Amino acid sequence: MKPQSASSSLKNPVKFRMPTAENLVPIRLDIEIDGQRFKDAFTWNPNDPDSEVVVFAKRTVKDLKLPPAFVTQIAQSIQSQLTEFRSYEGQDMHTGEKVVPIKLDLRVNHTVIKDHFFWDMNNFESDPEEFARTFCEDMKIEDPEVGPAIAIAVREQLYEIAKQSVASARESRANKKGRRGMEHPSASKVGLPALDLGKLFSIKSSVVRKKRDADAYEPIVDHLSNEEVDALEAKEERLAR
Repeated sequence: MKPQSASSSLKNPVKFRMPTAENLVPIRLDIEIDGQRFKDAFTWNPNDPDSEVVVFAKRTVKDLKLPPAFVTQIAQSIQSQLTEFRSYEGQDMHTGEKVVPIKLDLRVNHTVIKDHFFWDMNNFESDPEEFARTFCEDMKIEDPEVGPAIAIAVREQLYEIAKQSVASARESRANKKGRRGMEHPSASKVGLPALDLGKLFSIKSSVVRKKRDADAYEPIVDHLSNEEVDALEAKEERLAR
């Protein structure tokens, strides 16, 4: 799909989908049964048959040697997240003339990543996975679990913004019924910054770091010791309780 121009998307809303080349649903699992906890995050193709959900849940439980009770909980959690995503399909969304802020604040095993950049909501050829791979290469991150975690974090934030864009389009239609000729709500009405795309992006780029913010938002990557990881995990465990 070719990138939408900012001006055309303001006048002609697009149908809901992830603003990325692949229309994948970010799925996050955090399930605890009888004191045993399972956490995972991955993407799912919403066009795959629902029968695949149970197959995946059974395979996961078998591979990780989890108690059988996890099968139902994993399947139900995935299915509920897919159902929510599909509930937006077919609805209009306004991507508008805007780029949106994306924030990374992650810990994956011994690696901590902090970053802040902007993403073009009108580039439907963007690729969070490719961005994550490039990020890891540039920052010399060797842990193979970091890249997928970054891509999921980006996709989750884009998904939330896409849902807000559906609400914006819905509000616009409601306002039009009561008042002819009313303009579409600006990005600021749903808390999203509207910037001049022409100044910030080339035709294929998705991510930008504004020059004046380069120092403030320079990526930070820290590597933790075993003791620091143990302390953080103990703290997270206490908070989870």
